[in-house]
Amino acid sequence: MSLLVKGRSKGREIVKVTPESAGWKHVGFEAFRLSPGESIRIILPKDREGCLVVLTGRANIHVGSESFDNLGGRASVFDERSPDAVYAPPWASFDVTAHDAVELALATAPAKGEHSVRLIPGTSMKRSVRGKGTNTRYVCDILPETEPAESLLVVEVVTPSAHSSSYPPHKHDTDNLPVESSLEETYYHRIDPPQGFAFQRVYTDERDLDESMAVCDHDVVMVPRGYHPVVMPHGYRGYYLNVMAGPHREWHFKNDPAHDWLMPR
Repeated sequence: MSLLVKGRSKGREIVKVTPESAGWKHVGFEAFRLSPGESIRIILPKDREGCLVVLTGRANIHVGSESFDNLGGRASVFDERSPDAVYAPPWASFDVTAHDAVELALATAPAKGEHSVRLIPGTSMKRSVRGKGTNTRYVCDILPETEPAESLLVVEVVTPSAHSSSYPPHKHDTDNLPVESSLEETYYHRIDPPQGFAFQRVYTDERDLDESMAVCDHDVVMVPRGYHPVVMPHGYRGYYLNVMAGPHREWHFKNDPAHDWLMPR
């Protein structure tokens, strides 16, 4: 089974990954596009929490008795501002109405219902710069481990043209806290301009998994295990939305020893 899930260029559903389709236990991911005035209801399963991110456009989102109006506002995921998001526990329904053209991302993971519905405003999200030189990228923590959730970790990253990202290659597939945590992960890619592409490799020390992919706009790369670097060609910026989840809601990673010399000392 390929780790690359191709996105659709037309229609409401852009791409979908479930634990069943991925062959794993924790991460679920979906992306949708809505036309101005269009509505959608998204119902969470009885055993999964969700984080709905307004990637672009503006929308009203209602979850039970909670109403959050006029969320979002980015014209592009490459805008220098954070998205708005809404967290919901299992069984919740997101009722979304688009003000203009909207792109939504839904991250899900196992949960028992320990947390209530809440707005995660973009103004509250931590933004940071990671790396140096051509390894520089720009990070926004949407739902980090410091914020309430049972399983989900959600982050977005913008990688400039001709830069690397998720680099040096790192992995988080071994339950060995606090050295390394076991987390499944999806990468939802956007490319600017959209006719471009990115390169992503997923590989293990033993090379029993070693897949290199040319990734296009709206594609998802699944990372069940192994190292997973991303490289942007000259002339194209890359964006990806990461969803991670596993047995423990902690992010601890291990660099590929062959490339660990690249880390600042």
